[in-house]
This record gives sequence, C-alpha cells and structure tokens, in this order.
Amino acid sequence: MAGVASERNDQRYGDIVVVGGGCYGSYYVAQLLKGSHAGAMQFDRIVVVDRDPACRVVAEAPDPTRVHVVVQEWASFFDEYLARQNAESRDAIVPSPLMPHLMYEWLLARARQRWPGRTIETRPLPADLATPWTRPTDDGTYYASYATWMCPINCVEPRRCPHTREARDWTMPEAASELVWRGVGVEGPVIFHCTHRAYGVGMFDVRDVLAGDAIVRAAGEQGSANVLVGTVSHCHGAFNVLHLGVHVGASH
Repeated sequence: MAGVASERNDQRYGDIVVVGGGCYGSYYVAQLLKGSHAGAMQFDRIVVVDRDPACRVVAEAPDPTRVHVVVQEWASFFDEYLARQNAESRDAIVPSPLMPHLMYEWLLARARQRWPGRTIETRPLPADLATPWTRPTDDGTYYASYATWMCPINCVEPRRCPHTREARDWTMPEAASELVWRGVGVEGPVIFHCTHRAYGVGMFDVRDVLAGDAIVRAAGEQGSANVLVGTVSHCHGAFNVLHLGVHVGASH
C-alpha cells in the first residue's frame, strides 16, 4: 500500500485551516498574511478554529474578509468540514504543535461509522520507530523525533539542520515506511506530511486526508488490518495504529 506524503509546489489554495487561535495560531495567521502580501502564496481565506470566542486571533481583530474565526471544538469542526470536501479540494490544514492527533481521530471515527458491526480501536505500535527520541502515551499516541533538542517554532527543516549544522539525512515519512517494511504487523502507512510552504508555516493538504481515508477503507474491505497513521514533519511525528477488526462476535 502506498502512503500519503505529498510535497506541493503549487502555492494557490482555497481555504487554509489553522488549528487553534492562541499564540501559535496568531503567529501562523500573521505569517500567512505576510506571505500573501509578498506574493509568495495565494488563498481565498484563512479559517481559524478555536473553542474560545475570545482567543488571541479574535483579540487581534484581523481583516474579516481574509480571516474567518470558527468557534467550535476541533473534532466536531473536522467532522463537518471534511465531509464537505472532495479529491479536488485546494484547501490545506495548518496543525498546532499542541493539538491531539486530530487526523487520526477523524479516521478512527470514520472507520466506526463505516463498519458499525466491527471492532475498530486504537492499538499500540508493535515496535519502535528508528528515531533517537520516542514516547508512547496513555491514549495510544506514539510520539517520535529525530531531535533530542528543542526546535524553534519557525524552523522550516532545511536540508542543513540549523542545530547540528550538518546535512539533514532523515525524514519521518521514511521512518514510518521502514516500520511497515520490517513486517511487524502494520499496514500503510497513512502519512500526513506537514511541509513548509511559505514564511515559516507548515501544512498538509486536505486531499491527502481524504486519500488517507481511502487507504483505510481499502485495507478494511480486505479484512482485518492494523493501519499505521502518522501526522509528521521531516523531524517530528505523532503516530497511532488503527485496528480494523472483524465483525463483533466473529472469530479473530
């Protein structure tokens, strides 16, 4: 199975969805507007999603013709928003460093809706990724990083690492694929690769999210499966294993 990890050169977007309207979100909004003013990218509007009606982006009162704030929980927003999208979408998503693994949660919910009579659940990673830093969490999310140091928010992960001052010879999508190739019992991978687009802002495309859902659907239609799902940059990543079981009551 092929993973989802696209690089994009086209800098023309529909909506750019920014997850969170706090300090990170306000920084991303400012940088996106700078990029647009400089002609580095084009977009219809920025959509900021935050449950706080008085979040920092609202307080900064950006141009409402360019920045739209949606006051809603992230999970419910993406349930509604992604249901309206299709493979031709030009939208993109800017994740927050502090958000839960939202795209995995959406895939999990989609699988449960698609197969209500089957066991659909999160399983632990069966093996570690080959990265210097890893941390499993109680909710089943597994975090991994090639950095054992603190990276700045505006690092664009260039070919030469600003910290080591040597060539960056690593990328997290390859680590995910290597785990699948090892034959440890996971398929995929479904990888949402957050790449730098302009002015220090990383994002992934909505069409990649929909393609990831198609990979999960294809795996589930073949029978029981464990699909590796990751939202990653070159240096960091959050991973889960989506277990697509047999029908409840059937033999495993």
